[in-house]
Amino acid sequence: MSEHITREQANELLHKYVKGENYITHSYAVEAIMRGLAKKLAPDEIEFWGICGLLHDLDEETADWRTDMSTHGPVSAQILKDEGYDEPVMAQAICAHNPESGVVAKSTLEIALLAADPMSGFCKAVAQIYPDKKIASVKHKSVNKRFKETRFAAGANRQYMAAIEEIGISFDEFIDISLEAIREIADEIGL
Repeated sequence: MSEHITREQANELLHKYVKGENYITHSYAVEAIMRGLAKKLAPDEIEFWGICGLLHDLDEETADWRTDMSTHGPVSAQILKDEGYDEPVMAQAICAHNPESGVVAKSTLEIALLAADPMSGFCKAVAQIYPDKKIASVKHKSVNKRFKETRFAAGANRQYMAAIEEIGISFDEFIDISLEAIREIADEIGL
């Protein structure tokens, strides 16, 4: 049986396959949110959940998702396998974060990743409207208010973010967990 991928190995893999700074900082933000969610939902799996978040877009610059969105996720799973990491639970979650891959998010981990992905970008978008553009300035009520404005950060899938409620976390709690998680790494991601 192969060893589970470590955080260090996952980060090396991320930097090997992803060069765009925005993709890397997004991956770190999703990792942070996943760790925050795991503290509540899977306290024994915080590291694993974080790594799933870190690697969820591993194929961002490799898969031909602009032409065929169904490739986003399965290509990441194949990269992991090719690199010697047979992680079926992780591969399934990574595929499920993009329903167009044909994998529907069902498990707690899969739904958490589905929700955390757009939430990271949404929180960043809210921070960008503040004068200092810092996540530390973002208030809970601002995230909630902007969530209801469908034209704001229109690319952030609100249905996916709201799916968090299917696994026992209220949307309000999700906002708090996400903001706190991103604040913890704000310096690292320039936010």
